[in-house]
Amino acid sequence: MKNLTLIIGGIYGLLSVILGAFGAHAFKKILSVERLESFETGVRYQIYAAFFLLIVGYILKFDTSSEKWISILMIAGAFLFSVSIYFLSFQDYWGINLKFLGPITPIGGLFMIISWGMLIWYFVKAKF
Repeated sequence: MKNLTLIIGGIYGLLSVILGAFGAHAFKKILSVERLESFETGVRYQIYAAFFLLIVGYILKFDTSSEKWISILMIAGAFLFSVSIYFLSFQDYWGINLKFLGPITPIGGLFMIISWGMLIWYFVKAKF
């Protein structure tokens, strides 16, 4: 689980930089200001998740199920949150209705919040 967390953290970071660059340049020409701002929100939270996963992957031992769930919830939450925003940002450009993805975004956000809460609780209980 440790290696998987670090690898996914690295992948999320890599994709955040790539998508952020496209958002700053190429996507400015095809997305409305509102849609571009949404896209940038997805990128921003994806990079936050990348840093979270890299740090957690380094400091946790993943001996307990709660340590594993901290990582699982952040991986899933960031994916659901950011990817749903990316698709919603492009729905006008693609000319398709993707509003059904709208409820996915807060579910991903909730998973990330729970992951942060579990990490805080881990630190509260930890004996360093």
